Amino acid sequence: MQLETIFAVASGAGRSAVAVIRLSGPQTQSILIGLTGRVPQPRRATLMRLRDGSSAEVIDQGLVLWFPGPGSFTGEDCAELQVHGSRAVIAILVRYLAGLPGVRPAEAGEFTRRAFLNGRMDLTQVEGLADLIDSETEQQRRQSLSQLDGVLGRKTENWRRRLMEALAFAEADIDFVEESDAPSNVQPHIKTLIAPLISDIQNTLKTAQSGEMLRDGFLVVICGCPNVGKSTFLNVIAKRDVALVSEHAGTTRDALEIFLDLDGLPIRMIDTAGLQVTDNPVEKSGIAKARHYIAQADLVLWLHDLTVSQDLPPDIGSSAPQWRVRTKIDREDYEKSDCDYEISSANGDGIAALLAAIADFAQTRLDAGGAGMMLRERHRLAFKETLIALERATGADCNGGLEFLTEDLRLAARCLGRVTGRVGVEDVLDDIFLRFCIGK
Repeated sequence: MQLETIFAVASGAGRSAVAVIRLSGPQTQSILIGLTGRVPQPRRATLMRLRDGSSAEVIDQGLVLWFPGPGSFTGEDCAELQVHGSRAVIAILVRYLAGLPGVRPAEAGEFTRRAFLNGRMDLTQVEGLADLIDSETEQQRRQSLSQLDGVLGRKTENWRRRLMEALAFAEADIDFVEESDAPSNVQPHIKTLIAPLISDIQNTLKTAQSGEMLRDGFLVVICGCPNVGKSTFLNVIAKRDVALVSEHAGTTRDALEIFLDLDGLPIRMIDTAGLQVTDNPVEKSGIAKARHYIAQADLVLWLHDLTVSQDLPPDIGSSAPQWRVRTKIDREDYEKSDCDYEISSANGDGIAALLAAIADFAQTRLDAGGAGMMLRERHRLAFKETLIALERATGADCNGGLEFLTEDLRLAARCLGRVTGRVGVEDVLDDIFLRFCIGK
């Protein structure tokens, strides 16, 4: 794959002031010579005329940057062409590059994939870059940038080095047991080495939920009986007509989701079908979906008005905190209640306070989980498998079973290696890079 030179338009589609075309691969230098007649100084933007190599016709004038490998993003020879962003300029440059032998358009994430394969990034940094591109809130940006900077990768590699030290003692005892200077009775020493490692992994696993919550969004589910104002409330906070509003019960039959940025926190808010007993099969399906989201919620908002009991139904099916939110407090027959919050979607009363409370609660949940660095399920599973192997190793009989202890240490090391991409990651590479942008 890396014998080919790849290119891609890395800027947005359509008409723009500037377009960026990236190149990576062994023919990058010759491509620059063909387009500009020479290669500019490395890492210095140079204003140059770009010509069609076959006709010598000037295509455009723009900035050219040259990054010789291995000190480039991909570890290969790279270049960037910053040209005028007209469709005509882009089209002729893409047509010219695609017509060169051994040169082809890049696939999604292929630049970053080459960076990983050439050792410029580990797999946690690759995932951090993908999350940074997808980040929508300030806290998501900070966490993703931390992972791109290698915080999780360095921590994992530190654990792996400590584990390899313990493994070296075990293998030395097995392979050189008859040597006079070989260590003896190493099992107690090995268990002393890996005990703090077990503690570190256990503490990191405790932050998994908060890390995943920050990446995927804090899930707030709006529920209640029909016609209590759930969809109207969603429309007000979304500032657009997301949900259909009607006086007839059962109007909402599907779950409708919006994304909110509350003080830099990603909040997913879902409006659900009204909970009631019904014979309508379509409405039953909507209620089943509502209960599905309620069971997954990080916070449940139970909305009701004066005609509905203030108490939550006993079978709501959620272990998440449940806030009672009184609606329609703008009505003339409104009386003060003992609900957690009271709002009016008609005039906005109480909504700002409710949203502020949701943001504070979400922040509290994240703070309680610690600095959750683990953004992906595969990290959590790999660390959990590592912990199981290490706990099994420390449970071995100190008077025997050194071979079993050693095998558990090897298994734990392989699990940690999968996190950074050192071993056994071929099955996840396609899935990871498929989600990248073309040109990244």
